[in-house]
Amino acid sequence: MNRVVVTGMGVVAPNGINIPAFTHALQHGVTGLHFIPQMHDWNMGCTVAGYPKNFDETVLAPYLSAGALRGLKSTSVKYAIAAAMEAWKDAGLTTNRLETDWDTGCIIGASVCDVDHMNFAIKEMEAIRGPQLGLRHVDQLMSSGSSAYVAGLLGLGNRVYSNSSACSTGTESIIMAYEHIKNGNAKRMVAGSTEASSAYMWSVFDAMRVCNRNHNDNPAAASRPMNTDSAGFIPGSGAGILILETMEAALERGATIYAEIVGGYLNSGGQRNGGTMTAPAQEGVIACIQKTLELAHTDANDIDLVCGHLTGTFADKLEIINWTTALNRKGKDFPYINTVKSMIGHCISAAGAIESIAAILQLQHKFIHPNLNCTPVQPEILEWIDDSCIVKETQPLAIRTVIKANFGFGDVNSCIIFKN
Repeated sequence: MNRVVVTGMGVVAPNGINIPAFTHALQHGVTGLHFIPQMHDWNMGCTVAGYPKNFDETVLAPYLSAGALRGLKSTSVKYAIAAAMEAWKDAGLTTNRLETDWDTGCIIGASVCDVDHMNFAIKEMEAIRGPQLGLRHVDQLMSSGSSAYVAGLLGLGNRVYSNSSACSTGTESIIMAYEHIKNGNAKRMVAGSTEASSAYMWSVFDAMRVCNRNHNDNPAAASRPMNTDSAGFIPGSGAGILILETMEAALERGATIYAEIVGGYLNSGGQRNGGTMTAPAQEGVIACIQKTLELAHTDANDIDLVCGHLTGTFADKLEIINWTTALNRKGKDFPYINTVKSMIGHCISAAGAIESIAAILQLQHKFIHPNLNCTPVQPEILEWIDDSCIVKETQPLAIRTVIKANFGFGDVNSCIIFKN
């Protein structure tokens, strides 16, 4: 069994479109939530979302021809390429344009294809109805588009795959890549997930009445995990990509090692005993966390920070109960806990990947980022953990072990542990 480490990171987040910018945003509590005029025009209840507002497509110019870049409409693919190429460069890796890299693979997840591009393609088809439709629709509509683009740019010859497990997708992709390397099937993997910026997709969630409709006039205050007036999540978009490789390979080439992955686990609550299509079964969540600790050979008392799912819905208090039960720690004995969703919203399939990068950056730079908009904390949460565990302002602290989890529609769960 190989030890697996993180040697490169790339991110396109609502509050930071590269690792330095994202790090600065985490340290200073910078929000990436914005008013969405299109949702307002559609009379949606929630008109706020998190998206990379200042994303500059010219960052893709070194990797794509002018024609390919002109035909690339899908933001999910664009974000994935930008994050993956940043991560690859960050890892100190180069690309051989003539040979296939059989030792390296790629797993980039997505919840659905870019709905905006689908709408564009349908309208173009209705207008043209002929061979002039163009060649570049299928590769952007297929769910595996991001993995295919990145694998082609880097010449990856190992496993190339796209997973999809709703809000659990990002963390799941990292765990799957970790297991592939650990079991000796690859030396290196490009792993992460992406989510398109799409008012069509955001509006679908609003129609379910799961989004916060109470802070449209103040987008920065709209995402309110653990707050007494949490009234739903704020949708988001972006991409996060990690370069994972064997410890042996990283040391051999003198790579910077940001963290070690010591364990991860995936499961489902089976949509039984309280679990539904939209709510996780507590038994499944607890089992996922505890199995992760077991596989990671990590004592719950050694966890310094919990990077929770915590969306700003009624489920926040249930999640806290699950964490205290799984870790058998409560009150002041509970670890610190935070969530990036307070700054960027819920980036759906990209959430776990972006949030995992945030977890690693806190290990690397020795700080804990704040939970925005969480005061006052729900009384039901304070029955289980002490208020001091919920970080309100950036706190310098040398942490060694972080546990990260995400729970998705369909009652699917993912949990992973990173160590300094």
